[in-house]
Amino acid sequence: MSNVLRQHAEQLFLEELEELKKQDTEKRPYSWQLSPQAVVTYLMGGRLKNGFEVQPKYIGNRRLIEIAVATLTTDRALLLYGLPGTAKSWVSEHLSAAISGDSTLIVQGTAGTGEEAIRYGWNYARLLAEGPSEKALVETPVMRAMQTGKIARIEELTRISADVQDTLITILSEKTLPVPELNTAVMAQKGFNIIATANNRDKGVNDLSSALKRRFNTVILPVPESMEEEIDIVKRRVESYEKVMELPAEKPAVEEIRRIVTIFRELRSGVTTDGKTRIKVPSGTLSTAEAISVVNNGLAMAAYFGDGQLKATDLAAGIIGAVLKDPVQDKLVWQEYLETVVKNREDWKDIYRACRDL
Repeated sequence: MSNVLRQHAEQLFLEELEELKKQDTEKRPYSWQLSPQAVVTYLMGGRLKNGFEVQPKYIGNRRLIEIAVATLTTDRALLLYGLPGTAKSWVSEHLSAAISGDSTLIVQGTAGTGEEAIRYGWNYARLLAEGPSEKALVETPVMRAMQTGKIARIEELTRISADVQDTLITILSEKTLPVPELNTAVMAQKGFNIIATANNRDKGVNDLSSALKRRFNTVILPVPESMEEEIDIVKRRVESYEKVMELPAEKPAVEEIRRIVTIFRELRSGVTTDGKTRIKVPSGTLSTAEAISVVNNGLAMAAYFGDGQLKATDLAAGIIGAVLKDPVQDKLVWQEYLETVVKNREDWKDIYRACRDL
């Protein structure tokens, strides 16, 4: 596994999960790998009784994670909702890893996702040769999760068309997946549930029907509340990226990360951190995930086209690429911010010059 670009959560954090299992003395729901309390500790981090340190996977409001975990102990599914880049998929993956020991039962929602991606499909060569049979049936991640009592993940639920979304209603309400062609049905085993993610910012979003909404408990994941919280998230994710990619670059100074986060937070909120200057907001989300991407790209630039030390010139292209989603509107917003805010900060002269030159 040493050459795998990105391991699944249950592989990458196997040591932590195994240690939590050993130390976990609380009651576990049927087929869960850990108790609800231990799942929250895995997500939020903490020190175990034997001194073992569990690294936080989600930095934010602990109560939100507790609500999400508690939901999965009931017969209601979980919908993680929020703006793009608020760690919905990240939290979904780690919840599945901690609860089921398997985060791979996933359906990626798109405009082209059909019923067969959620319910089941057919091996048409075998279907034509033998007719409908269990051997001709192609199981989906949702069907396998029902059979094994695990968590299934559906990414970007609102990108799936409404009629396909509603195929989930019977699964979530009756815990049954009918297979009329075989005159049978798959009955969900204890432990089965679904975690879906959705956002309302991107184009091509389909609203959930009221019937489907009732089957989900919605937890809204917000953007990081404080500057320090967001800096910590970016720092941790960047360090993880550096380790996997083995970049020949020095670790980025916290001050460089702080500047990126400051720019993104100010443009997101429409006001400078001191509250004195109102600024226009660009069309993009400028999420924490995009801040991580900008720093990672800057590290690659510094490693292979610089001296290995992250500088403003390495970050400038990434910043501009993140901000300028609309080439006309966002360009004006960025130029105004550059001239009225960045230019006037004494210790930001280097980043002003690098961005201006581009």
